Amino acid sequence: MTVALYTHADMLDHRPGANHTERPERLTAVVDALSDASDLDLEPRDAPLVEPSDLARVHLPMYVQAIFEAAPRQGMLMLDEDTYMSPGSLNAARRAAGSVVQAVRDVAAGEQQRAFCAVRPPGHHAEPHRPMGFCIFSNIAVAARVAQSCGLKRIAVVDFDVHHGNGTQAAFAGHEDLFFASVQQWPMWPGTGHPDEAVPANIKNAVVPPGAPAEAWRKAFESLMPHVDAFAPDLILISAGFDAHAYDPVGDAFQNLEAPDFDWATRAIASVARKHSQGRIVSSLEGGYGLEALGRSAVAHVRALSAA
Repeated sequence: MTVALYTHADMLDHRPGANHTERPERLTAVVDALSDASDLDLEPRDAPLVEPSDLARVHLPMYVQAIFEAAPRQGMLMLDEDTYMSPGSLNAARRAAGSVVQAVRDVAAGEQQRAFCAVRPPGHHAEPHRPMGFCIFSNIAVAARVAQSCGLKRIAVVDFDVHHGNGTQAAFAGHEDLFFASVQQWPMWPGTGHPDEAVPANIKNAVVPPGAPAEAWRKAFESLMPHVDAFAPDLILISAGFDAHAYDPVGDAFQNLEAPDFDWATRAIASVARKHSQGRIVSSLEGGYGLEALGRSAVAHVRALSAA
């Protein structure tokens, strides 16, 4: 199966600092690894700049305006203790959100069935009213609302980053036509996502303790799939974070996953998509900071998208 690959070189111009974990080389590692995988049938597509009106489907209009107006022309702007903007960051963030938005529009139009968005900055920590954790705009949540505007009414997001997608949860909470399922380490920043947390019925979280074997992570992930199945989505979006890999420096090897685990999880998601969503899946890159492990994991993920 052909997988559309949305990305753009502008996203390399988001430069949050020479020693920042979320560095441009992440995107290069993913795109190069995918290009080197000769068995993949990829259709490259440029990521457009997301429109403010689409961002406002999730973010407060005053927040969108503030980010646009604050974007620096030189130097660095600190948005929070982890999140910075350089002169290229606004366009990069607009391309990142624009990637996922365009992918869901193309899927809704029947132009393709599967897409992977190689993007940075990531998005699943950005809340409707604030940036957070390297994230400026909530790429996947914005895309979910755009998908609904295109006629795909029931949208599920599956998030398998080592950190909880608090921003997506905040955007989805209480909306019966949206569903968020997330597996993450506990305890772990940002301190949300434990199953005991009081959340609406359209949110399901699962956790894995530090140092757990891959089998424990798979069991936690698998516990989410019946809930996604019961929701019967018209489209599944994936927040694909690879920082639970055993050799990821941010995950600090607390989760012992390797590329085959991400392949397995992707195939499980695809099984639900075939049943309810006519196979439609759009995936977007979130975390993953060890370059070699990130590249291998992304290839395994996209390979599973193309095969399942």
